[in-house]
Amino acid sequence: MKHDKGRPDTPQRGSAAEVFAVFLKLGLTSFGGPIAHLGYFRDELVTRRGWLSDTAYADLVALCQFLPGPASSQVGFALGLMRAGWLGALAAFCAFTLPSAILLFAFAMSAAQLSGPIGTGALHGLKIVAVAIVAQAVWGMARNLCPDRERATIALSAVLVLAFVPGAAGMVGAIALGAVAGFALGGDTRCEGGHLSVPVSRGAAIAALTVFGGLLALLPLVAGQGQTFAVIDGFYRSGALVFGGGHVVLPLLQAEVVQPGWITTDEFLAGYGAAQAVPGPLFTFAAYLGAVLGPEPNGVVGAALALTALFLPGFLILVGVLPFWDSFRRKTWAQSAMRGTNAAVVGILGAALYSPVFTSAVTDLQSFSLALGCFVLLTAWKAPPWIVVIVAATGGAALTL
Repeated sequence: MKHDKGRPDTPQRGSAAEVFAVFLKLGLTSFGGPIAHLGYFRDELVTRRGWLSDTAYADLVALCQFLPGPASSQVGFALGLMRAGWLGALAAFCAFTLPSAILLFAFAMSAAQLSGPIGTGALHGLKIVAVAIVAQAVWGMARNLCPDRERATIALSAVLVLAFVPGAAGMVGAIALGAVAGFALGGDTRCEGGHLSVPVSRGAAIAALTVFGGLLALLPLVAGQGQTFAVIDGFYRSGALVFGGGHVVLPLLQAEVVQPGWITTDEFLAGYGAAQAVPGPLFTFAAYLGAVLGPEPNGVVGAALALTALFLPGFLILVGVLPFWDSFRRKTWAQSAMRGTNAAVVGILGAALYSPVFTSAVTDLQSFSLALGCFVLLTAWKAPPWIVVIVAATGGAALTL
């Protein structure tokens, strides 16, 4: 394997305090979504600090994009683990996550104060910007994950499944069908990259996978025992099924919190729009949702429960797979199945773009014009998402005057 001169395949040991300081900087400045986050990580940790080689970093990114969960947060968690052990992993997660989680919690607590025509218009603008951002995500993912007619058909099939079986059951079914179709179709399964060394024993990995599967199976059985268990179950299941990037969590969370009536569609989309204006992982949207839940737990407790439950499955499965990744990723059936799964994810996100995002936010030609303008800013002008959020909120307020 070719190594980067002067840089190790595995990060040199450091302290949890060092990891926290580095990732706090990243958590305060990393705008633009998971792909942008991975670029920030590489610039800071590979290029500037030399913690590990480009090859090792690429292997780690490949693993986290393969697994369900928030890819950029998983990469950060693994880098902290490699640098400073389990305390380093916790430090990386907290430092990268807390800035945006605190900002979204503050927005949740103050959103109710945005009354009157201008405040209502600004909130409507946040719903409109969600249309543009999800449309951009669908467009980009379709180009990368559905480059041929077979995978485009898998994506279309996922939309059809959700048209007749809405909600979480339809999403699970669409992902399963995508995996089966991808396995049947096969394709180019060449796998490049080298060895990725991590300080996780096989025993710890098996324990993590056991906890991951056990919670996924047992939480639905206790969800009826109280609202707290129901909240943990809904957010945990959403985090366990997110393939393909942070935006895919949108339809999963919508099915878990809007359909039962815990929050309204307007509240959901306003929070999703606000999440585009803050740095850090999109999964911190859970802090907003947990804070505004109609039934208790809500507020600080609800935000903490939702945030923990949404992130936990991604970290458990990451720890569970790390020691086995080198051999597993070279199995042709796994590569083929994931190609189909990724295509199905595009269809799931496309269905969410129509409902609830478009149908709830675009109510007239003026709203459509603002949404289209935001889309052009994102795709043609390459404007940062937080700038587009400000434009949409201002435009939404202006439409009320």
